Amino acid sequence: MGQKVNPIGFRTGVMVGWKSRWFAPKQEFSDLLVEDQRIRQFIKKRKDRFGKPMYPTIAKVEIERTRDEVKVALFSARPGVLIGRKGERVEELQSELQKLTGRRINIKIEEISRPELVAQLVAEDIAEQLAKRSSFRRTMKRSMEQTMDAGAKGIKIQLAGRLGGSEMARREKQIAGSIPLSTLRAKIDYGFTEAKIAQGHIGVQVWINQGMYSEDEIDGVDAQEGKAPKKPKRSYKR
Repeated sequence: MGQKVNPIGFRTGVMVGWKSRWFAPKQEFSDLLVEDQRIRQFIKKRKDRFGKPMYPTIAKVEIERTRDEVKVALFSARPGVLIGRKGERVEELQSELQKLTGRRINIKIEEISRPELVAQLVAEDIAEQLAKRSSFRRTMKRSMEQTMDAGAKGIKIQLAGRLGGSEMARREKQIAGSIPLSTLRAKIDYGFTEAKIAQGHIGVQVWINQGMYSEDEIDGVDAQEGKAPKKPKRSYKR
């Protein structure tokens, strides 16, 4: 058995901030946690009448709660598609989320300038190509080249399922550059999605090494400041 850890969960609270930021008493905590999950699932899985995702290219959803409202931040490579003509799609999403949760929703859209360096968007692009019956090896190679050309330090792609329509499911992976998964200071982004093809589902996993975290980006407690001094600051004379 392989013992694998999600790179984002491994760094959350140490190098990376939480995706849900709020405080609740013990009685309400579980309900609000489920509500956060429902908001994320609704945004990710909402389809239009042609069966295509209504809100595509969303890398992550961050949620903040205050006493009065719920702030939902969407990080997307194509914010224009989410906003729609004169902001009608955002208003529609806002009203639907308010019906879902029964709370006041405030939506904020952030643009991702370099989607080639975001693992979730790379994984969804690979899944989209596989659904169009593209060769999986060619798709993996093209995605790796694009990510490395964009300035990544390393990338690892792993596909699992009935690749190429074969009878037996198997796993294929390709690595370029360095992927130090156990190094906490390494800025490893991770994305997962499933490609729906005629033979079944293919799991797509992507790890991208974006370099090292600088001291300004660390969200955890500073170890140097928290360390107890070896000698007292003042020396007392008898």
